[in-house]
Amino acid sequence: MTSAPAPMAFDDELRERVARHLAAHPRLEVPVEPPGEGHRAAAPRRRAAVAVVLVDSEAQADADDPYGGEGDHLMPVPEAIAASMRGFDGRVRNVAGGAAFLLCRRAMRMNSHAAQWALPGGRIDPGETPEETALRELHEELGVRLGADAVLGLLDDYPTRSGYVITPVVMWGGAHVELAPNPDEVAHAYRIGLHELCRADSPRFVTIPESDRPVVQVPLGGDLIHAPTGAVLVQFRWVAVEGRVGERVDHFEQPVFAWR
Repeated sequence: MTSAPAPMAFDDELRERVARHLAAHPRLEVPVEPPGEGHRAAAPRRRAAVAVVLVDSEAQADADDPYGGEGDHLMPVPEAIAASMRGFDGRVRNVAGGAAFLLCRRAMRMNSHAAQWALPGGRIDPGETPEETALRELHEELGVRLGADAVLGLLDDYPTRSGYVITPVVMWGGAHVELAPNPDEVAHAYRIGLHELCRADSPRFVTIPESDRPVVQVPLGGDLIHAPTGAVLVQFRWVAVEGRVGERVDHFEQPVFAWR
């Protein structure tokens, strides 16, 4: 497993840099009506939004992962590439420090995608904007209430296999955010240092027999985060952090277990 670079400073320079890069990015908008003609047209997709929330974090504040090993690590890949995943135990620990983002492990009681990784978010209600949805879901899931002025910008829409078009909303959470995860939806909330996204072994790609598109994997601690969350995180790194405006991730595949 490759070590991460040094933590990034959580300061005004980071906030301004992320906002500037997002403003320069020609955002991809995906229609809810998928391509198709006549009786072959697929059903309309539903819109959803997720929050990429930037916060401060203390190094070594996460020496253990209380829910490690219960999620989706190692599940989606064929046996032919299993050897390349040795050393990943499903635990995300010792990843905090400096500028970070919030990541959730979904509650085991969830009817779908239980124990999987997710950014705070959910379905867009009628009359809501993606920004309003992301702010609402952040409060409902993690107890964090932010105003509209916290929004720094949007990343590309990502169409999922399960029939959603996800809009990622990047926002500034602040240095002293108190988390109160809703146990009905969130098993545990993690502060993941942005430096973890910039590891030399990230992102990585694998192939599956069910698709000709590459399955993206984002190593965080001892686990691998897959699309759609993994795709959002890759574009956040490339565009918002590194300024690689125009980079796309909508062609990155999800593992089969996330297709439903």
